[in-house]
Amino acid sequence: MSCQYLFTLIVAVVLLQGSLHAGNWGHWRGPAGNGSSPDAEPPLQWSESRNVKWKTPLPGRGSGSPVVWEDRVFVVSAVSTEGKSGFDGRRLSKLGFKLFCFDRRTGELQWEKTVTEAVPHEGTHSTNGFASASPCTDGEHVYAHFGSRGLYCYKVDGTLVWKRDDFGRMTTRNEFGEGSSPTVAGEMILVPWDHEGPSSLHALDRTTGKTIWRTERKDEPTCWATPLVVEHKGGSQVVMNGQTCARGYDLKTGKELWRCSGQTQRPVASAVAIKGLAIVGSGFRGSFIGAFDLEGRGNLKGTRNVVWDMDRHTPDIASPLISGPRLYFHSGKSGMLTCLDAMSGKPHYVAERIPEISRTYASPIAAGGHIYITGRSGTTVVLKDGNKLEIVATNSLGEGVDATPAPVDGELFIRGERHLFCISRK
Repeated sequence: MSCQYLFTLIVAVVLLQGSLHAGNWGHWRGPAGNGSSPDAEPPLQWSESRNVKWKTPLPGRGSGSPVVWEDRVFVVSAVSTEGKSGFDGRRLSKLGFKLFCFDRRTGELQWEKTVTEAVPHEGTHSTNGFASASPCTDGEHVYAHFGSRGLYCYKVDGTLVWKRDDFGRMTTRNEFGEGSSPTVAGEMILVPWDHEGPSSLHALDRTTGKTIWRTERKDEPTCWATPLVVEHKGGSQVVMNGQTCARGYDLKTGKELWRCSGQTQRPVASAVAIKGLAIVGSGFRGSFIGAFDLEGRGNLKGTRNVVWDMDRHTPDIASPLISGPRLYFHSGKSGMLTCLDAMSGKPHYVAERIPEISRTYASPIAAGGHIYITGRSGTTVVLKDGNKLEIVATNSLGEGVDATPAPVDGELFIRGERHLFCISRK
């Protein structure tokens, strides 16, 4: 074999590997924070026996979404040390709060860390668990957030770098439980802390865990939304949902830039953004979604900086999705899907029922010109990404799904009630 031929072969293999693993999904809302992948093309059809590359058991319970970086898949869970689910009537059992790393190619466990063990200080909703916040990764570190049990930073090889378990204890609305996920933003990691006590938003140094700034959110009760970071005219804003107001903060300082009231009780859905607009909505005991001009300052209520709004069929648990010029959101109560022009709010279709989908906790995602909507039953309906509702396929893996799937390259990673799945065109 000639040296030139060997060199050519090596280059070809490297390029092939790069093409096989070209994308990453380091946050449950994807690289842009809007639920959309710019390059993934996962399968459109699958079943328990079709297009399942691998399936691996997941101990314990959790609805945190999987995140993927190169050849690693990270997921969290809360596992009872007493062989129970963690909540038995009024009795709470001791839990091991775990971070798992799986080999993306095979599904084999690479490493497992019990970050801490604790008896939760309060209960949770029957549909929630104690590992609902999704991990996030920057490719160097992976961050596992267990709310009152702390935030833990590991290297991607499983080495603990730092931990912060001094935020205190959350007291959530009606003991519905915790679930807000952190967000990596440059050299920072943002940690939301809204509950029935003193609420706040924290920015930590992502490499040391030290506090860079802390902003009080005194008038905000429990919120389960995740911070969205938006670049706008040379600066960056942090957009947060809230029961009292939707808000924008300066990323560097944590200073509040704008606010607008109108959201509903116990907000869960996270914000999305497009071309200078932040879109925030909620749908429990009321309905509201609005698009806010990021140029606005102060109280935006009743000003032209509220570009459009809507008060019916708005998102509840599942967050909205931005794909191209379109905004999609699913009403958790009615099981209806709405698609709007994101910039104008003009409807393409409103409150269309998706067969076999009723309640949704997983947020819709977009990849390869298609929209994937997953119901709590585990059924995923695939639609064409367009101005008209067109169903392409209906799929099920035989177990419930509350976590948002992660599309990467030609694969889709789904965290079910009992297993982690890799869906792929085998």
